[in-house]
Amino acid sequence: MAAEGCEEMCGNGDLDESSVEATKVPSPPPAEASEASEENGSTSMATEHPVGPDPASFSIAPGTEDEEGELPADFERLWKAAHDNPQDFTSWTDLLQYCEQESHFSASRRSLEAFLARYPLCYGYWKKFADLERRAGYNNKAEEVCIRGLQAIPLSVDLWIHYINLLLGTLDMNLPESPERIRSVFEDAVAAAGLDFHSDRLWDLYVEWEKEQGNMKNAAAVLDRVLKVPTQLYNTHYTKLKEHLNSYPPKDVLSLEEYEELRELCCQSQKAERAEQAQEQQEDRPPGEEEPDTPKDTDSEELIQKIREHLLVLREKVYQDNEAEVRQRWSFEDAIKRPYFHVKPLDRLQLRAWHSYLDWEIAQLSRDTKEQSTEDPSQTTTEESEVTPQHQETSEEASAASDDHRVRILFERCLIACALYEEFWTRYILYLEPQSVDEARAVYRRACEIHLAYKPNIHMQWAAFEERHGNLTDARQVLEALEKTLPGLAVVRLRRAALERRAGQLEQSEALLTEAVAESKEKPVLHAFYSIKLARLLLKLGRDPSRARRVLQEALEISPDNDKLHMNLLELEVSGDPWASAEAVRECVTRALAAPLAPHTKILLSQRGLQFAEDYSSSIQSVLSVYEEHQKLLKELGGTKRGAENGDEDPEKLSKTDDGSAVVSAQAPPTMPHVPITTPPPPMMGTDMSAQAGYGGYSSWYQQPQYGSYGYQNTWNYNQGYYPPS
Repeated sequence: MAAEGCEEMCGNGDLDESSVEATKVPSPPPAEASEASEENGSTSMATEHPVGPDPASFSIAPGTEDEEGELPADFERLWKAAHDNPQDFTSWTDLLQYCEQESHFSASRRSLEAFLARYPLCYGYWKKFADLERRAGYNNKAEEVCIRGLQAIPLSVDLWIHYINLLLGTLDMNLPESPERIRSVFEDAVAAAGLDFHSDRLWDLYVEWEKEQGNMKNAAAVLDRVLKVPTQLYNTHYTKLKEHLNSYPPKDVLSLEEYEELRELCCQSQKAERAEQAQEQQEDRPPGEEEPDTPKDTDSEELIQKIREHLLVLREKVYQDNEAEVRQRWSFEDAIKRPYFHVKPLDRLQLRAWHSYLDWEIAQLSRDTKEQSTEDPSQTTTEESEVTPQHQETSEEASAASDDHRVRILFERCLIACALYEEFWTRYILYLEPQSVDEARAVYRRACEIHLAYKPNIHMQWAAFEERHGNLTDARQVLEALEKTLPGLAVVRLRRAALERRAGQLEQSEALLTEAVAESKEKPVLHAFYSIKLARLLLKLGRDPSRARRVLQEALEISPDNDKLHMNLLELEVSGDPWASAEAVRECVTRALAAPLAPHTKILLSQRGLQFAEDYSSSIQSVLSVYEEHQKLLKELGGTKRGAENGDEDPEKLSKTDDGSAVVSAQAPPTMPHVPITTPPPPMMGTDMSAQAGYGGYSSWYQQPQYGSYGYQNTWNYNQGYYPPS
């Protein structure tokens, strides 16, 4: 089975039937077309009669339910390989192939259950699963498998046909309820997949089955319905409809209402023609002799022919309108080369083709809606439309609903081929949300729980969607489930904390960050990241600087070489009461200078301490003391190399923070640039002039543009990568 599940099976469990010649494939309206393309993974064969389940599709002998104890020798090894890496499609197909080769019923059932839970769009495997159950004698389970498959992929024409053939082979058609059940399934099938461009085989099967039941009116009604659907074999359906109408009397193929309407119209037309002929033949007829009347209960051949001619005129108009729809869609359909699901990536041309098709279909819906809203309600009907058959009578609301349904069908088709691409799921949700929040939520659920379980972005979009609509409980559950699937993802924990904060649950938000700090002690970089986030929460929202200080100090014990921790601790100290923070700021700078930090980081922290002293110190002696220590540090770490003046550093040696501020690159530690003092400060009594001149130089130096903003706020840009750098 794996050989059929990889490239040969196109990811759907069916053999690639490209060598099978398609019959009666029409040419596209604009130009000649090639053979029928594959529909959802298998070649679309325009056969006249349905093909029943292939007895060789899954060659496993009938078994019993209690075979679980004797699994094949290599089953556990292959099973473990598939479950250890569930995203490896090849591991699953290897497991399925082995189970098929061993002809082991329970192993095959167990493997197919697990595989289809992860890859439910592989309709070929649903067919094989149903055949497996049927050959084992479990017809009810086979039917259940088909129903589950159709719930997962309702657009699969092949799976609908397989299900119908299963019912035809298992139901007792002598029972009166059996034909009604088959008809009900046909109706469900055409409602779900009948608008698919490659749904011709399903419609043909429906028509042929109604003919076999002797229901010519039902067969004509089905042909009338498909005549309005733009499908690949649209002209074949029209040909079959004409043959059907010409093969039986109109009374036997038309509904009673339409037949009576057409008969009345044709009788009036016939009487008018005979009246004209009677005037011409009045002189030749003997006096008192009248033209014999046709019995009311009997239709003459002439009347029957008139009804057929009028009927075909009306159908011809429907056919022409449908052909125009096919012509508009043909180029889009022709551009889609892989309409079925596969784990292999699609190329850009295919993705662009789907986007273009969706753009056009949505634009058609918008245009039709606009035309209906601007249509003149007083517009009179033409003489030709005075008598309209029942199959043509549709209201504007029904037309709009039909157009919307067509857009949804295209989205669903797209999400089969592009199931692993978030952009198409998001686009479908944006289309549905204005119409129904519940339907948009269902699409989110299908995307996140089945197809994109390991894609965090769409899960977080789902959580934001639920929060926006007031469903905080669901939003929490979405983020919690994502964190279990992808443990250690920092952005998810931050989203959870932010959700609680916005909900007014500040304690819960703090608890989540505290838990993250405790759980990440073995990962110093991640631990520092969470510690900074927790400290900011405690400081900004909790108004508790002492706890925030303690969090950062504990983090520094684990990561003394983390410059961001030192910078955030220093910022916490300088943001407090300047009279009470002077000593704390000095201790913070001293701790940083003693830590194993990069030279440019030490200079930056020292510079920040000097700036604080200049801004808030109560004595000039303390400012000069800090300044002298800073100058000493510059000589030790910065050397005598002059930096660029006027803030004109090399752009390659600057890096941008999230808030746009520039920090000096680690490649070239900054040194104090030479800035001439054009206006020396006035001398101060009791102060050494050389020190005074140096202090004035510092005052000009730290105001240079390149040092005008302190860049310690540079945080991890975790939106570019989900995990902080290690």
